[in-house]
Amino acid sequence: MKVASFNVNGVKGRMPRLLEWLEETRPDIACLQEIKTGDATFPSEPLEAAGYHVIWHGQPRHHGVAILSRGAAPREVRRGLPGDDADGQARYLEAEVDRLRVASVYLPNGDPTGSRNFDYKLRWFERFNTHAKTLVARETVLCGDFNVVPTNIDIYNAGSWRFDAVLQPETRDAYARLLEQGWVDSARFLNPKGRETLYTFWVNDHAFRRNAGFRMDFLLLSPSLKDRLLAIGVDAQSRGREKPSDHAPAWVELSMAP
Repeated sequence: MKVASFNVNGVKGRMPRLLEWLEETRPDIACLQEIKTGDATFPSEPLEAAGYHVIWHGQPRHHGVAILSRGAAPREVRRGLPGDDADGQARYLEAEVDRLRVASVYLPNGDPTGSRNFDYKLRWFERFNTHAKTLVARETVLCGDFNVVPTNIDIYNAGSWRFDAVLQPETRDAYARLLEQGWVDSARFLNPKGRETLYTFWVNDHAFRRNAGFRMDFLLLSPSLKDRLLAIGVDAQSRGREKPSDHAPAWVELSMAP
């Protein structure tokens, strides 16, 4: 089973690239982030024509997440994180596909540091960690753009971005405490010292051409899935095509459940 995560940076404008990637790589489950469209305007028809069931949690012009599945239709379990009923940002969608629980996650960026945006990022991360703890005993994959660079080997030049919200100690600490619950960072588990081949984000085309990237998109596995992890990868070639997202899809291959 192949499970993927892709920040599309606008699903309507990126539909040709998304359909191209789906056809070429055929993930069984794909979690999308930053779809940037409301629920009523989400373009589900071309995705269904490509053979995917799809659910989404949208927001006009900003944020938004979706889950696609080629096999059993995803059954929505939760949209939005618990802990703040006033939070109107569409950043979290959770579903069951057969016996697997999957979540599409788009954490706030938080820039500039010291602002209300950064405070919101940290509060959202705490709410996410609290909810993730309720899922860690299940067969679960947390997929998404976490807007954190966990260590300096996850970025081409940490010094150049040292003031950015994704590298701040508070952001890294929140991610570390998430992993302490038992979640397995799949890419690091199979490639503990990997650098350039694991980048998933490049700020512009020039940065992509010289591979000045970041690793910010993750597929975190609950402990019960660790022994089923077969392979990981990043489809970086999609970043180099016409009108691409600034992120590339990341994926894992899991053996089928016994």
